[in-house]
Amino acid sequence: DPALGMMTGIPPINPMMPGLGIVPPPIPPDMPAVKEIIHCKSCTLFPPNPHLPPPATRERPPGCKTVFVGGLPENGTEQIIMEVFEQCGEVIAIRKSKKNFCHIRFAEEFMVDKALYLSGYRIRLGSSTDKKDLGRLHVDFAQARDDLYEWECKQRMLAREERHRRRLAEERFRPPSPPPVVHYSDHECSVVAEKLKDDTKFSEAIQTLLTWIERGEVNRRTANNFYSMIQSANSHIRRLVNEKAAHEKEMEEAKEKFKLALSGILVQFEQIVAVYHSASKQKAWDHFTKAQRKNISVWCKQAEEIRNIHNDELMGIRREEEMEMSDEEIEDPPEMKETEESALVSQVEALKEENDSLRWQLDAYRNEVELLKQEQGKATRDEDTAKEQQMKLLQQALQGMQKHLLKVQEEYKKREAELEKVKEDKLKIETLLENLKEQV
Repeated sequence: DPALGMMTGIPPINPMMPGLGIVPPPIPPDMPAVKEIIHCKSCTLFPPNPHLPPPATRERPPGCKTVFVGGLPENGTEQIIMEVFEQCGEVIAIRKSKKNFCHIRFAEEFMVDKALYLSGYRIRLGSSTDKKDLGRLHVDFAQARDDLYEWECKQRMLAREERHRRRLAEERFRPPSPPPVVHYSDHECSVVAEKLKDDTKFSEAIQTLLTWIERGEVNRRTANNFYSMIQSANSHIRRLVNEKAAHEKEMEEAKEKFKLALSGILVQFEQIVAVYHSASKQKAWDHFTKAQRKNISVWCKQAEEIRNIHNDELMGIRREEEMEMSDEEIEDPPEMKETEESALVSQVEALKEENDSLRWQLDAYRNEVELLKQEQGKATRDEDTAKEQQMKLLQQALQGMQKHLLKVQEEYKKREAELEKVKEDKLKIETLLENLKEQV
């Protein structure tokens, strides 16, 4: 043990010592380690017989810093015990019994291993041969409450440090929290309104709008602004529907492309199988060897199996398309007309609601303009410029809303004309059905 070199009087084995040579011969594992005599001031320690088995020890308690020392001479004092075991390390306490044993507590755990090295040594006080001055040391692990308490405290400290390191690692990889939503103001309202019209920034703006509404930012003064933002969010639904339709179209095109590619692959498989069948005819078959015939037959079976799998897949796709077409054809034309009519009616109602909302918004803007006009005479010159700018902005908003209202009214008229056409078609179909029934 290299730690034993710290003990005074026990020189460590050095391969460069004189007489051993530069490279010492390997020590067999069965050969016992030779211990040397240890000289102290008031006693001498003689090593045990190296051929005897090592002294038995109990199981080491956790955090053990205390050893039991038995076989002390009757005349052994604490000073002699301290003199012997100070070579192992710093001794904190010695509890000596009236009998020939004691307990020694060291400062560190590794010092206990050094003390165990002395187990089996014969001790002689001075140069006396009296039995009271002789003894055989037996050093073993001792279980002490102080050692266990310190070990538990150390384990708890290590567990706390491990938890702290784990928490730091988790926080390092945790995604950053989103920034707090700003409070409502006219400037922020205009920024959010512009973001609502942008597809890339819509999700961020709608979250801000939701937070404002849940905070209770809506009041009589800000109700019109919030209504315009909610209307912008409603108009985003059309964009989403159009986006979905575009993705559905892409999916249909991809299906058609896959079907064409699969049909081309099947044509090539048919050609390969035809080559195998033509090679299996007697005209060419007789010229091949047995191994070649076997390989050709195996390849032919594999190609036919793969061709059948792809053919079944293509037939399944065509069958699904035929079923979809047949479902569309089975539907009665009057029912189709009814569904179209109901869709047109719902669209007309939605346009009516939008028309009413636009009118209400126009009324709100007009009221704001009138209020600004009334306040304009009372305000100071510094406020006049700001009011004029607000007036211009409101007038521009009014013009935009009027244009939008005209577009909605035109669309509403078109929908009404389509609805009338559908009703006329429905009457014609009903008359045709009645004529057919009468003929039957």
